Amino acid sequence: MYGNLLKVDAYGNILVCVHGFNFLRGPEIRELYPNKFIQRDDTERFYILNTLFNLPETYLYACLVDFFSNCDRYASCETGFKDGDLFMSFKSMFQDVRDAAVCLQKEGTLKEKTVENLEKYVVKDAKLPLLLSRMNEVAKVFLATNSDYKYTDKIMTYLFDFSHGPKLGTPHRPWQSYFDLILVDARKPVFFGEGTVLRQVDTTTGRLKIGTYTGPLQHGIVYSGGSSDIVCDLLGAKGKDIVYIGDHIFGDILKSKKRQGWRTFLVIPELAQELHVWTEKSPLFEELQGLDIFLAELYKHLDSSSNERPDISAIQRRVKKVTHDMDMCYGMMGSLFRSGSRQTLFASQVMRYADLYAASFINLLYYPFSYLFRAAHVLMPHESTVDHTHVEIDTESPLATRNRHCVDCKDLDCKRNQLTRSISEIKPPHLFPLVPQEITHCHDEDDDEEEEEEEEEEEE
Repeated sequence: MYGNLLKVDAYGNILVCVHGFNFLRGPEIRELYPNKFIQRDDTERFYILNTLFNLPETYLYACLVDFFSNCDRYASCETGFKDGDLFMSFKSMFQDVRDAAVCLQKEGTLKEKTVENLEKYVVKDAKLPLLLSRMNEVAKVFLATNSDYKYTDKIMTYLFDFSHGPKLGTPHRPWQSYFDLILVDARKPVFFGEGTVLRQVDTTTGRLKIGTYTGPLQHGIVYSGGSSDIVCDLLGAKGKDIVYIGDHIFGDILKSKKRQGWRTFLVIPELAQELHVWTEKSPLFEELQGLDIFLAELYKHLDSSSNERPDISAIQRRVKKVTHDMDMCYGMMGSLFRSGSRQTLFASQVMRYADLYAASFINLLYYPFSYLFRAAHVLMPHESTVDHTHVEIDTESPLATRNRHCVDCKDLDCKRNQLTRSISEIKPPHLFPLVPQEITHCHDEDDDEEEEEEEEEEEE
């Protein structure tokens, strides 16, 4: 509506607001967005930009807003620009940029230009054949892409264009040999729902064969369309048997997780720069933590009866300075994952929907396929701020017993005995659950262990 680029947290609180090339300050943001808050589910008003493909159109849109904002010919309005009887809304400008980007991808010369200079636009890694070869030794590997076969073939041929095979001294293999199933024209995210008709591709011409394919999986055959359900059927797999690797938080990760329950691996190329800043600028992070501790110490011995108000203005200014220096190490908009101590919407989506994430899936080469990936324990505020030491508290909080007194508890026992006698004729097998003798909460890896134990018992 207002033509702004917003960086928000998981709850819709605005972290950064940019109008063209102008970064708005707090009071300016509040004039447009009360409480610096938005309803991010309002898809009519907000469009989420969260992929690498969105970067050029984001920059182009910012350029247009900045240009018209500084052009004397056009008068700036709250929701757009005006030149006499001509009015351009921010919404229509964004839609034009969005349509142009989609057109360039689907009907323009974007793919042609990419193919003409693969060395410039496509990152090639000599470890790719080795990783896929090792994967294929222990599991089935499939490729699902929205691109057509001709473009896919050129990209994949380049990626596997080495004089040797997976290892030095082994013969070269065509890229198709590394996959058990190949799907082009997948049309993700529709692919994870109803999908499209599954057809075979003539790899000589790149054209689709007539009719719907209904047969079993054939190695070396390239298919077009299909759905995630068809993938499971062809591979003989289900839900969490599949680890799906993708670089689109919505089209790949969120949809495959929510609709199919697949395990997910999100590729985030920007993570390499994020980790570089994290390690190189560690003194800034340490200073910010120190300032937080110092702030807490100022209020340590104060309670609700205190009239004293510590002067924290100098510390607040220093916190802002350090936070700004941190943000600028990442770029104009700061970190992809946070602004200061607050995580972004993208970061929350990664934490929620991606089982694994890394700058490159080649990282899997350095782990055994039996490796158990476990996330670090995330403590809640009451767990992270209270030490494991004895604290003087009431022996029993009224909340623990719902404010029942001892007399009430005795009365409850009496009623319980009456209840036991009244249903004695029914003779239920149990009145109360038994105290569990082993851990009750289970994780995915525990399911695998139980299945293995059951199989061993059956063999015996």
